[in-house]
Amino acid sequence: MPSSVVRPRRAALVLALYAALPAIACAAIADDDEASAADVQATQLDAVSVVAQGTTRQIQRVTRQDIEQLPPGSSAMKAIEKLPGVQFQAADPWGAYEWSTQLTLHGFDQSRIGYTLDGIPLGNMSYGVTNGLQVTRAITSENIGSVELAQGAGSLGTASNTNLGGTLQFYSADPDADAGIRLSQTFGSDATRRTFVRADSGDRDGLSAYLSYANASTDKWKGYGDQRSEQANLKTLYQWGEGNRISLFLDSSRRKEYDYMDLSLTSQKALGWDWDYLQPDWASATQMARAYQSSGQFSGVENGYPEALAALPADYGWLDSSYYAGGGIRRDNLAGLSGSFNLGVATLDATGYYHGARGEGQWATPYLASSADVPLSMRTTDYSLDRYGATTALKWSWANHDLELGLWAENARTSQGRNYFALGREGYTSLYNVYEAQTPFRRDFLQRYTTQTRMLYLQDSVHLLDDRLTVNYGAKALDTTARAQSLVPTRSFAQGRIQAKDNFLPQLGINYRLDHRQDIYASYSKNIAAYGFTPFATSQAAFDSSRATLQPEESQTLQLGYRIQDTTFQLSADVYHTRFSNRLLTTSPCSAIQTCASILSNVGSVRSTGADLALVWKPIEGLSWLNSLSWNRSTYQDDYLNNGVVATAGKDVVGIPAWMFSSSASYQFGKLRVDLDGKYLGKRYITYLNDSQVPSYWLFNAGARYDFGRIGGLAEVALALNISNLTDKRYFASTGTNGYVVSDPQGYNQTLMAGSPRQYFLSLDVRF
Repeated sequence: MPSSVVRPRRAALVLALYAALPAIACAAIADDDEASAADVQATQLDAVSVVAQGTTRQIQRVTRQDIEQLPPGSSAMKAIEKLPGVQFQAADPWGAYEWSTQLTLHGFDQSRIGYTLDGIPLGNMSYGVTNGLQVTRAITSENIGSVELAQGAGSLGTASNTNLGGTLQFYSADPDADAGIRLSQTFGSDATRRTFVRADSGDRDGLSAYLSYANASTDKWKGYGDQRSEQANLKTLYQWGEGNRISLFLDSSRRKEYDYMDLSLTSQKALGWDWDYLQPDWASATQMARAYQSSGQFSGVENGYPEALAALPADYGWLDSSYYAGGGIRRDNLAGLSGSFNLGVATLDATGYYHGARGEGQWATPYLASSADVPLSMRTTDYSLDRYGATTALKWSWANHDLELGLWAENARTSQGRNYFALGREGYTSLYNVYEAQTPFRRDFLQRYTTQTRMLYLQDSVHLLDDRLTVNYGAKALDTTARAQSLVPTRSFAQGRIQAKDNFLPQLGINYRLDHRQDIYASYSKNIAAYGFTPFATSQAAFDSSRATLQPEESQTLQLGYRIQDTTFQLSADVYHTRFSNRLLTTSPCSAIQTCASILSNVGSVRSTGADLALVWKPIEGLSWLNSLSWNRSTYQDDYLNNGVVATAGKDVVGIPAWMFSSSASYQFGKLRVDLDGKYLGKRYITYLNDSQVPSYWLFNAGARYDFGRIGGLAEVALALNISNLTDKRYFASTGTNGYVVSDPQGYNQTLMAGSPRQYFLSLDVRF
């Protein structure tokens, strides 16, 4: 049986394993920053921090308190969008619908940022199952202790081979010291229902644990279908002696999501913000598919939406604006066993992990008939991933030096297949794993990839001038080798081997403490990124001819900054410059009248220059007010060939706003806490030639929480109300969901996601 159809472990078996392992201990969560007196363990912070004094890089943190201000079940990435330089987008109010989730940072998109959970690499968190998983599937949001953001230059030891533009590190919360049970129930707009329950064992001579379960469902805010998830987490922790910890973290996640329709500028204008897939209107979908298959024309179809579709331009592809249905299924199991050991003269941190994922992306396609009677079929992309890895770090001090030597190793096997299944006369009626239930009548490809990553690093932090000056320097060697094998005959994918390797990737940082409140810093870093699987998505001849000349993407980042922290405020200001070289893009290297396969090519460089400003002000007791302002200019430096010259030199990078401003206030008055935040996002170009764009917008959210305290036998009772998109703004959230094009002045490219309208959520939180 192909690896892409191997069944995952049953959820019941996973939960049984959880119950059997409460005595196994959990991992040390060590800050990955350079060893300095100002380092603070992330899980111990109790408020948003824009100042990390003593560090030689820009580092900012949000905590569990900030995450709890969001609607329950929200992605932790929504909590960091208030920080400078961060753009996070999604089509739902939680930031959990994965096709739409999108993060950019200092001119880099989500695929070029590094992500870890307790040091376990999450890959690039792509929609397809390639090298990791979304953080919403890795851990339940209530169990996150803090999130650390390094804009530009992440820590040298971060276990990532994609961190060209910075790192985002998530830390799980430790078990509570006191035994107890927490139950949280949420209801809200669009039949939202979410239940979260967590049981803590309390501390027993250094041993503690918690087990949690979350179950959520919501109807889509437009169109047909719902989105469902369930997730279980277990964490056990054992601490002994001075600085010794060992822990186990386990996660099991199941997710089913009906998709939202991608829009274009033109389709939104003609059909409205609420236009979506046709499901359950099977009659119109089949009528449109028959018209295409009989005439080869996308437009001119008389169906159930003549008035709406008539508003589209005559040359617009009606069929491509009105697909029947789509959806996605993901199943993940994640395990990490970690420890931190005090060796007297040194500290040893070690983590071993496993991640198994199975997934399927579904789309009812009108381009291939199931039979003479049914003109549509179900196209699926089927995924399978198993990866194992380990990280180690040995830390010791000598005189005024803090040294660290570390290693990361990971082996992964991934399968991806494209299959077609017959639909019946009733169409696509429910979201289930089609590949496990049926036999495909056609297969376009089935690829197996094996990926091996090895990273070794060494760094030293030198403390001078009575610890007022810290110099951090080091380097890493990174080697990622990917091999592809075609398990069925195909002309669309190649076989072979490709390697991204650099034995000297340096990092240098300097911090000078002006006084006990103020410091300045500067940092430089160089990184490369692995190729991923994109080089194999071409003909064998094209792959063979291009791989010898390909160079891995590379970034060099310089940052300068100033920080000050006082009793009533924190302020952070920085400027940065990044050169992103060897940018990879799939192109057709010959003219339109010639025939040649598309290949992956290096198409030049991008330069990003920008500045960030963040201020946390606490003028009176109970009030905390965060304001952040960001400016970024990211431009392509080169033209490239793609059926002729594409004149991108000097054009702005797609999807990146030049200006962002965020303001977030939280006021605690007795037992009542009120939160209000707003964010401004500037215009974003959606073509490489900058001839099409989405407009700027303001978005506001509000929340309130009242803690009743002890009621009867309950230790704590709280009631919370969250309102997302307070002013009911209609706007484009994600861009590039179906990729960007060179030019689209008419606005025909369907690559945009509409943001969700105003929604309400009421939550009851009870602790026993």
